[in-house]
Amino acid sequence: MKFDSFTLISLIVLANLSVLCVSQDFDFFYFVQQWPGSYCDSKQSCCYPTTGKPAADFGIHGLWPNYKDGSYPSNCDPNNPFDQSEISDLTSSMQKNWPTLACPSGSGLKFWEHEWEKHGTCSESVLDQHAYFQTTLNLKRKVNVLQVLKSAGIQPNGEFYSLANIREAIQNGVGYSPWIECNVDTSGNSQLYQVYLCVDTSGSNLIECPVFPNGKCGSHIEFPTF
Repeated sequence: MKFDSFTLISLIVLANLSVLCVSQDFDFFYFVQQWPGSYCDSKQSCCYPTTGKPAADFGIHGLWPNYKDGSYPSNCDPNNPFDQSEISDLTSSMQKNWPTLACPSGSGLKFWEHEWEKHGTCSESVLDQHAYFQTTLNLKRKVNVLQVLKSAGIQPNGEFYSLANIREAIQNGVGYSPWIECNVDTSGNSQLYQVYLCVDTSGSNLIECPVFPNGKCGSHIEFPTF
């Protein structure tokens, strides 16, 4: 089969574009950790996983591909469903660091399945299923939010703390600006719920966030016990 020069150039351009699309399907990750005390002290309440009450520590919520305009891809590959056997060697670490608090009580598998299929599939050009979960666990080891806050005198003791002081403590301890998400307890108080940090497309390196999510907290927020 013969091609004229125009057709050949077109084919080369299309091939390069397809590679480009695969390698640039998102701009950065949000690495999101949640405080279990705030998840549970809300109208929805919580259920401890079947493995028992998690440690009083920030747990992983997810590693979420995002675009610089604030939007994000989701459910990118229905042909690549969650496969528990892919992460069998990570299960004990995930039960400890990525526990489910949803009701009814579960082992964590439904939570991890949701995170992979909604978010993980959108970074599969960079991280396969095992690498996605391993990379997220590595980030958790790298970023000890609770220790950073405690070192700044911010304790999960039911007291109220300045939002600015919480942000400053994390920025000083981690080296990058966080975004803080609040929720509301059963009495209507704003409380520290989730901490967002941004990560480059390899999933390995923290970066300054190109954009923060929407939402707001009070100027002073509660850090509930767990």
